[in-house]
Amino acid sequence: MGIRVVSVIAVTTSLLLTGAAIAQPRSGQLPPAGGGAQRGQPALPPPQQRQTQPPQQQQQQITPKPYKPVALSAPEPIKDPAFEALRKQIGALAERKDRRALAAMIAPNFFWMGENGDQADKRKSGIDNLAKAVGLDGKDAPGWEMLASAASDPTGMPFPDRKDTICAPADPVFKAEEFEALTKATNTSDGDWGFPTQPGLEVHSSAQPNSPVVEKLGMHFVLVLPEDAPGNQQSPMLRIVAPSGKTGFVPVEAINPLGSDQLCYTKDASGWKISGFIGGGGQQQ
Repeated sequence: MGIRVVSVIAVTTSLLLTGAAIAQPRSGQLPPAGGGAQRGQPALPPPQQRQTQPPQQQQQQITPKPYKPVALSAPEPIKDPAFEALRKQIGALAERKDRRALAAMIAPNFFWMGENGDQADKRKSGIDNLAKAVGLDGKDAPGWEMLASAASDPTGMPFPDRKDTICAPADPVFKAEEFEALTKATNTSDGDWGFPTQPGLEVHSSAQPNSPVVEKLGMHFVLVLPEDAPGNQQSPMLRIVAPSGKTGFVPVEAINPLGSDQLCYTKDASGWKISGFIGGGGQQQ
């Protein structure tokens, strides 16, 4: 799966075509290495190992019907002023597309975990590997917007394969066995599901934000239905199925996907640095 990131419109298009199963950085965030399971609970596999169905297959199999909600809670932010300062720096240099300044913020031995393990070319610099992973080269390179999006996310989760490394954004906290049971009961994959950014999200009867509200969502997973195209280009909406079985529309930015790509950070004696990336990459050949 690739990065689930870039702009709201790009994220909207991917979400509408494949449900919540995009591996591109989500709007306002980047992706994860585990399943966000509670401590002591089995975690979902990393995003590059998760299975998703082709859009056509999803459209044939997903039938709106009631389902048992799986509760979740939002991930906690990293409470470290130095980490917050790094994120602000990344956001600022991403706005001006300052590659040289970004290079100085990358740790040695930068890694890029994709479907086939570490894809980083150890003969090249960290900035060259990051540029290829997220797409920083060329006109209108999407990677700069992804980095800005990543920098806006204060959460992080440990990356078990690397000491003193966290990856962001973090997944929500939930019970993995309950989520697994949900996907089996609904004949869906984990990529078909998203979760609200806040409780009380209003579900509208049509893809117009001023249409009647048919339901309000709690903090639980939500089934996202594939669509051919956004119904409202000015305020893009996603069609979802509530636990009641009712279908409706919510703003695309109000639903986060599970298991998007992640930017990783490591803290050493010199402070925080960008140390890796988990995902499919923005400029693969």
